[in-house]
Amino acid sequence: MYDSNSKGISYIAGFCMLIAFAIAGLMLAGIISIPIFTGMTGQKFEAFKDGMTNPAYSNAYKVIQSVTSVFSYFIPAVFTAWLLNKRPYKLLGFSPEVKFSQAGMTVLIMLIALLISTSLAYFNEIIPVPADWKVSFDKLEADYIKQVEVIVGLNNFSEYIIALIVMAFLPAVCEETLFRGGLQNFLTRSTKNYWLSIIIVSIIFSAAHFSYYGFLSRLFLGIVLGLLFQYSGKLWLSITAHFLNNALAISALYYFKQQGKSISEATKETNASWMGIFALPLLIGLFIYFRKISRTETNTEQ
Repeated sequence: MYDSNSKGISYIAGFCMLIAFAIAGLMLAGIISIPIFTGMTGQKFEAFKDGMTNPAYSNAYKVIQSVTSVFSYFIPAVFTAWLLNKRPYKLLGFSPEVKFSQAGMTVLIMLIALLISTSLAYFNEIIPVPADWKVSFDKLEADYIKQVEVIVGLNNFSEYIIALIVMAFLPAVCEETLFRGGLQNFLTRSTKNYWLSIIIVSIIFSAAHFSYYGFLSRLFLGIVLGLLFQYSGKLWLSITAHFLNNALAISALYYFKQQGKSISEATKETNASWMGIFALPLLIGLFIYFRKISRTETNTEQ
């Protein structure tokens, strides 16, 4: 699917380059994090890992989180798109026009998808694994919760707003630019098989979060985000859905934090249930309608 703005580099090459650039971006973000941490905390970088559970270093980790999102996800995708096309933002799906009907359906689809994702989280938890694996998975999850507690804070409304920006909006923009606008987009254009592309990229998307207990849930949400982008061609819709997912999670944590509970206690209050799986037929119906109105909008724009 080349056009007059293409620079002649194949999309499969773009897919491979983007993975390489994302890894390089992650390494660069790690290097940049050193002076950020030492400058903002007054500590040597050797204290970085242990400091991830120290609330006194919260601001430093917020900045590092933001830098990591931009350098690992957003910049590599934009740079790769620039190498492939004279109009990189258009190639990535940053359409300036999003119809109200599509935006409304996107919100509804994501809310229903979240019900189903809780069921998948439930099934993920009951899958039997070797005892030593479970110990490792539990430690990863516990460490992640401690890190989130330090980064988000959520002790007051100001910290809640900052958390929405740093942990909800920025990751939604940067991750969707990489995974949907970049990897999925390039792989679909190369293979002409969007289902294959969505599944492959969703596996990568879920694995990149390094959470066993959240793997099936994130895999499913990755597929939902991928279909939103595939059917509409508008990256802002998948960004909106991703932000909604993140914002609801942060809002729930903020609510429980204001009730005097820690974030680790709050996560236990939101245990997954298998019953959300019954929402799957409704989600399929919503996607059929979303695809229909998206085709109508595309024909109208043309």
